[in-house]
Amino acid sequence: MKPSIAKGTRDFLPSQVIKRNYIFNVIKTVFETYGYVPIETPSFELLSTLTGKYGEEGDRLLFKILNNGDFLSKADEEVLCKKESKKLVPQISKRGLRYDLTVPFARFVVMHENDLTFPFKRYQIQPVWRADRPQKGRYQEFYQCDVDAIGSDSLMYEAELVKIYDDVFEKLNIPVEIRINNRKVLEDMSFVIGAKDKFMDITIAIDKLDKIGLEGVEKELLRRGLEPDEINELKKYLEIDSIGGLVDWFEHKNIESVGLKELKTVFNYLYSIPLHNHVKYDATLARGLNYYTGCIFEVKAMDAEIGSLGGGGRYDELTEVFDRKGMSGVGVSFGAERIYDVMEEKDMFPDDLVHTLDVLFVAFDDYAHIEAFKLVSKLRRHNIKTDIYPAPAKMKKQMKYANSIGVPFVAILGGNELEKRVVSLKNMKTGEQKEVGWDKLAEEIFNK
Repeated sequence: MKPSIAKGTRDFLPSQVIKRNYIFNVIKTVFETYGYVPIETPSFELLSTLTGKYGEEGDRLLFKILNNGDFLSKADEEVLCKKESKKLVPQISKRGLRYDLTVPFARFVVMHENDLTFPFKRYQIQPVWRADRPQKGRYQEFYQCDVDAIGSDSLMYEAELVKIYDDVFEKLNIPVEIRINNRKVLEDMSFVIGAKDKFMDITIAIDKLDKIGLEGVEKELLRRGLEPDEINELKKYLEIDSIGGLVDWFEHKNIESVGLKELKTVFNYLYSIPLHNHVKYDATLARGLNYYTGCIFEVKAMDAEIGSLGGGGRYDELTEVFDRKGMSGVGVSFGAERIYDVMEEKDMFPDDLVHTLDVLFVAFDDYAHIEAFKLVSKLRRHNIKTDIYPAPAKMKKQMKYANSIGVPFVAILGGNELEKRVVSLKNMKTGEQKEVGWDKLAEEIFNK
């Protein structure tokens, strides 16, 4: 059988895993600097937990898990014969792979409310799955790095999350633009153009703007029942490119917008601190997920043709579906896969990152090999990344292996070295070689 993997998934070589862990560690360090603590949730949830939270497209992209055993035994034969998928799924599948980390987090908070202190600030770095069409920067299995504050409606947290974005991408050396809008602004806009009942249709269409362009959005809105004059008013709104422009637009319409007031508050927080990246108001930002109720965010790379590197927003009602009202939260997510792709494409990882070893021991004979094994054990106790070639083979073969794995130092142990209780330590980059006493070896490598 020819080996293969499912579409939208990837294998990762050791060098790639090391680079990905570098990204995760940078993100995790920033999260913890801001006082966020880690949690984990299962890879799959009940479908009743997941469905209806992500909008019509999100529900369509959920991976469903067939029930154990004879999953068709309880299926309605008439539904099965008619191939009515929507009716059939609840009969044959009760679970699904998680689509994101936010909905499981809301479920987690309600289930463990008595064990948590609020406001509760959590981060979570785990994989999610979406049955999306694979393409550049888009996979069916990928990691999300989420950070949320729940149990408070303070807009300070919105500003804090923007600053977290700013800090992470500054440390990764990726210039980005952090875009902000507010779902309440979009609701008010829908009211102003006379299409309040089409609010969800409007946000779903606007959310596709980057993919299908303005002309495609117009066609989508016409298909969803908006009138041409309503679409023309919407296009005027989409031209707004600043908070000042948004203020003027609402004043001209004689509308007081709560969403606008919230945006101004967030920007006032941000104006008070230094930022490394550009933060802007974006009228076209909609975030198609149903659960967002306030400020929404998206991050775009400045110098790479790829989708968003992160996004998120405020959700006031998400825990209500689990019978817990009054639990407002806000969070953002980092798209680790796309961040990796950008850094790989731009050669942005530290040069010494892939060095998995500090030193490799090679030996001339069986006795030297045993002594080398003992020295390896001592160096490992000093947290020096050390390995030994598995057998005393020809020196040319052992050195070829050392070159292939990119180890910076090779410790050579033969009869002469054994007699003098030294190793010949070779710098693989410069070719320099010198004798180092066994008791001085750890110190020598540390000083390198």
